[in-house]
Amino acid sequence: MGWRYRHRRGRIGRLPKQVSIEKAPITDIFTPSPQGNPEPIYIEPAELEAFRLVDLEGLSQEEAGERMGVSRGTVWRLIQSARKKTAQALSEGRPIHIAPSVSMNTTTDQKKEDEDST
Repeated sequence: MGWRYRHRRGRIGRLPKQVSIEKAPITDIFTPSPQGNPEPIYIEPAELEAFRLVDLEGLSQEEAGERMGVSRGTVWRLIQSARKKTAQALSEGRPIHIAPSVSMNTTTDQKKEDEDST
């Protein structure tokens, strides 16, 4: 399970909670053919994970929140953002770039780190 640190959008307030990402994205760019507007739309890995869990795997927002380690409201916001960006990219013929995450560990890497520390 990978962890991703999100960035706050201002200087005031607490830092965002870590989001657990089960599957790292296989690719980081989707390009339409023919391409309309060349300016890409950036989608965060947390948005993609929430989108995948709810729309592809059919989980409820509460179940997705439990698996990601965030609240249902956060999952709702991530899904709304991912759906809007995906719809915009499809309707305008724009490429989708999955923004690189700050740190992503796989489950096996975490287990190795835990075993090494004991």
